[in-house]
Amino acid sequence: MFHEGFGEHVPSGLLYPFRSICSVRPTGPIRVGRVVAAVLFTGALGACTGAPAPATSGGAAGSAAPVSVDNCGTTVTVGAPPARLVTLNEGATEVALSLGLQSRMAGTAYLDDSVPEKWKAAYDSVPVLSKDYPTKEKLLAARPDFLYASYSSAFTDKVAGSRDELRGQGIPSYLSPFGCSDKSQVPPTTWQAVWGELNDVAKVFGVTERAAAIQQQQEQQLAQFTATAAGKGLKVLWYDSDTKSPFVGAGHGGPQLVLDAVGARNVFGDLPGGWQNVSWEKVVAADPDAIVVADAGWDTAQSKIDYLENDPVLSKLTAVQRKAFVVVPFSESTPGVRLADGAARVSAGLGQLHPGS
Repeated sequence: MFHEGFGEHVPSGLLYPFRSICSVRPTGPIRVGRVVAAVLFTGALGACTGAPAPATSGGAAGSAAPVSVDNCGTTVTVGAPPARLVTLNEGATEVALSLGLQSRMAGTAYLDDSVPEKWKAAYDSVPVLSKDYPTKEKLLAARPDFLYASYSSAFTDKVAGSRDELRGQGIPSYLSPFGCSDKSQVPPTTWQAVWGELNDVAKVFGVTERAAAIQQQQEQQLAQFTATAAGKGLKVLWYDSDTKSPFVGAGHGGPQLVLDAVGARNVFGDLPGGWQNVSWEKVVAADPDAIVVADAGWDTAQSKIDYLENDPVLSKLTAVQRKAFVVVPFSESTPGVRLADGAARVSAGLGQLHPGS
């Protein structure tokens, strides 16, 4: 299925935001004994973006000087750092939490899977307006002075209203560059673009030093993953969703950035865009050594693994025979502050595999 947002990908629940879905990551664990990714270096993952810097290192948090950033073809200007931020998608929420902005958040909405443990206490301190998108009435009742979303679907009449309308009400907003509704304004998916969004938000909120620290730490980690090259020699399928026509990581999105970082070969890396639907025949022909499986509330990793293992043809794939699955939360597969966590998770999982093993 074609999805909007982050260039090509947005979960089905975001494409149809008013469909009743379970957007909370399942509490039941994936069968540990059957998944190579069970040993995932949890401690290392917790450090992938680091804890937020103390408030005193936030830069110009108390400054009243106007700040402007260019965003999806518009200029976003604030006279002072916002004090009542509302985030409307998990990606936006986690950028805000990584920057230590929880005390300035008036609400959040719409989880794709679950907020990681390193930010859970901060997340729990912020009011949750809705498990999906809130109504416009509930959103405005939170008295936001800034809105931040990952997907353009947040800025529709049924949710927050258009960004122009909000600006007329004195509420500036920011949309992830990967979610710009005008696709000509979506940047190429690179690590620099990922950090560009982080730095934009940090500039608006006067915490640029925190963003710089996160970027530096992630750059160091990615250099380590590249040097280790845990995926070297491995052909990898990145399986997001859909059993009829699998939706897979293509050559120009988050999955490709991660697989490049760990030295693995994306079996569909020659396809354009970040995500593509392919046929199972092409998957069989590619016969991957390992399969990265996305885990999301609307389509769990275990349901996809079960499908692969129970299909008479797909069960004979090399990766399925070896149970070479690396499970990655959906939020670690899209361009955002957690993509480096996804690289750490995939590096750890693929590090357990060797061609021909």
